[in-house]
Amino acid sequence: MNEMPGQGDPCPDTPTDDDSHGYMGCAEVIAEVWTLLDGECTPESRDKLRQHLEACPGCFKHYGLEERIKALVATKCRGEKAPDGLRERLRLEIRRTTIIRGGP
Repeated sequence: MNEMPGQGDPCPDTPTDDDSHGYMGCAEVIAEVWTLLDGECTPESRDKLRQHLEACPGCFKHYGLEERIKALVATKCRGEKAPDGLRERLRLEIRRTTIIRGGP
């Protein structure tokens, strides 16, 4: 039982010719929810996402679930740090991967 609107599907509660969702489809909104939660989206994107969320109950419900997950993770992981050896190995591996791919 999937309560999230289907990819590319219009919101089930809104006619397809209605632009009240801020010109964003449900799949696009769901894909961008984390940028909104993390404060990493542009002001224009944030406004479009919020407009869609206000008009679409399915996407709003999904946003609320992701918001609760983020809060739970933040609460449970507060103050914990990876051991220094693990952090250094990860840094080296990331650098190595970047070099292999020909990145900066």
